[in-house]
Amino acid sequence: MGTTQLESVQEPKYWHLKSVLNDALDSEFEVGEILPNERDLAARFGVARATLRQALEQLELEGRLQRRRGVGTTVAPPRMGVAVGPSANVWPGARLDTWNTVGCVEAVPPARIGGLLGIGAEETVHTIRRERVMRNQPVGAELLYVPSASVPGLSTMLSPASHAPAVLRELHALELEGEDRAVELGSASAQDAKQLDRLPGAPVLVVTTRYFVGGRVAAASVATYRADTCRLTFGDSGAVEVTHHQPDTRQAS
Repeated sequence: MGTTQLESVQEPKYWHLKSVLNDALDSEFEVGEILPNERDLAARFGVARATLRQALEQLELEGRLQRRRGVGTTVAPPRMGVAVGPSANVWPGARLDTWNTVGCVEAVPPARIGGLLGIGAEETVHTIRRERVMRNQPVGAELLYVPSASVPGLSTMLSPASHAPAVLRELHALELEGEDRAVELGSASAQDAKQLDRLPGAPVLVVTTRYFVGGRVAAASVATYRADTCRLTFGDSGAVEVTHHQPDTRQAS
């Protein structure tokens, strides 16, 4: 059999370096240990710093490294499991929900969200921002979008403190018919990055969920998870699970 075009493509230098660094992380470094600076690493492996940065970025994306403000690049610790949803066909904010409400506003959503909800371009929705924290570490940031048509009984006289609970209470009065989820790789917005203790533009995993009532989308949520420390697994029940790195409190050697 002849050599295909794909087989003749040479492996990028940074990709080969990533494999070498991966082996070094397993054999020479401890969890939480700070890596040498880029200049020293580039000299050790005989590569340009640009090549080294590409390899380090790939290892960060794969969850082997973490870049921490004021600390540097460290070896990532083991992961701990965090379920995306306790069960199917449950409204956000229902019993056993582990998300915390941060705030709620009424505003025009992004065009993509308006398309998911099937609403007009200038129509406002109730937008609830929530966060998920585990062992004092941010795990996820979520925006839940609820059109006014889904909560017609909502009072127009709401205080900031009662806005989100009132929206969720009205949602829970509806009979949820089903939901679907989509997962994709994205980049952290400035607000999400702040909640997740990441830099804007950092790779994230985005889980978009649509909630159906009466054959239409009654609400939609966009949950953002750190891609450098999370992976998605599918259990026997079909539920999606996100695992997150457990923080390491040891001092780097």
